[in-house]
Amino acid sequence: MNLLILTNNPDRASFRQRIGAYCDILRRNGIRCEVAKLPPGLLARRRLFKRASDFDGVFLHKKKLNLLDAFWLRRYSKKLIYNFDDAIMYSDKTPERDSRSYFQPWRRSVKLADMVIAGSSYLAEHARRFNSNVEVLPIGLKVSDYKVDNPARIDDKIRLVWIGSKSTLGYLEEIRPALEEIGTRFDRVILRIVCDDFLELKNMPVEKRKWSVDTRGIDLATSDIGLAPLPDNRFTRGKCSFKVLEYSAAGLPVVAAPVGTNSEYLQDNVTGFLARDADEWIDKLCRLIEDPILRQRMGKAGMELAREYDVDLVGQKLTALIAGCLAHNGRKLYER
Repeated sequence: MNLLILTNNPDRASFRQRIGAYCDILRRNGIRCEVAKLPPGLLARRRLFKRASDFDGVFLHKKKLNLLDAFWLRRYSKKLIYNFDDAIMYSDKTPERDSRSYFQPWRRSVKLADMVIAGSSYLAEHARRFNSNVEVLPIGLKVSDYKVDNPARIDDKIRLVWIGSKSTLGYLEEIRPALEEIGTRFDRVILRIVCDDFLELKNMPVEKRKWSVDTRGIDLATSDIGLAPLPDNRFTRGKCSFKVLEYSAAGLPVVAAPVGTNSEYLQDNVTGFLARDADEWIDKLCRLIEDPILRQRMGKAGMELAREYDVDLVGQKLTALIAGCLAHNGRKLYER
């Protein structure tokens, strides 16, 4: 089977985590993949879409189609699989405001597809309003990337860690009051940020680590407690919490807001704690800071949980979904 994978940006984390991590697995299972970046011009995109007829199917990652793109892609595609792992039907800036410019292209893409693969049950519920063939595929990670045997301790500090990108650094701001309070109570606590941008705290030292695929594993494994804050709105409820799995794979207990897939990837009171407000963030962090045995127990449980989301396991499910769709007879007609 030959599969054409279309994306706006193959270098973005969303593509690497959602598709790029599985290309070798797909190829080993007989699905040959070609990744193509969507060009900006209408004619250039039509030329690319015309090539879809040479493939058994097209895998469209996250792109919301306008009317012309939808027409040409459906015309030339034998099978079309649409994949999304964010609430892209809503604006991240004004999530509670309905926006036709966000919703209609997303709905069009969902209706057009022979199969939709959503990153969470929340996203799948939205898609099932417009397509009956919707599957949920959780995010996966290469667990071995985060395994560090007996990571060396450089001092006696306790490191809270947050990993992410500049675009999501604002989520860490959500718990600034709790972090400042923790800083006044404990002089051995440091906030480590693994990112391409950073913030400062008044009451707690901040350790700045540039995100790198080569060093992110050791940066997490040499920390003590993972942080996964999120505000609660229609956009963030669609977040697929990759960082929670990263922390768990690195053997860290996690404190997270009960938003998005945080509640699915974290077992409350087992692999970490869910925290709903500033008081709970302070309480849960204090418990973990003061109890190294609890940290160790929760971290070990988290590692066991993370293995269930290893890319080899998730990749087998993705392979089965794609192969089943491409092998199925029948072709969906274009719908506006």
